[in-house]
Amino acid sequence: MSRTEILTEIKQAEAEADAKVAKAEESQKAALAEARRDSVKKIQDAEAQMRSSYESAVAAEKNKLVQEHESKLVEGRKEAEKIDSSSNAKKGEAKEFLKNEVERILNVSA
Repeated sequence: MSRTEILTEIKQAEAEADAKVAKAEESQKAALAEARRDSVKKIQDAEAQMRSSYESAVAAEKNKLVQEHESKLVEGRKEAEKIDSSSNAKKGEAKEFLKNEVERILNVSA
């Protein structure tokens, strides 16, 4: 082999090596870009899941509070009805007592 052929082969080998290095760098950049996209997607999915869980928990608590509120209102209405009926009964007793006292006073005066 002549010196020219050897140099040509060396240059060709260097060119092939440079092409392989460039291709490897491209593959590396593509892999990094894909990994970044995947990680961003995973983060976004995790955030969406977290938001969904948070909203579900808040909705559940709101429902629980609404039920407690309704329960307290029902209890309060029942208590108000008891007080009202009790006061109506005592009003009758008070009227009867006052009537009897007025009659007693009138009977004593007469």
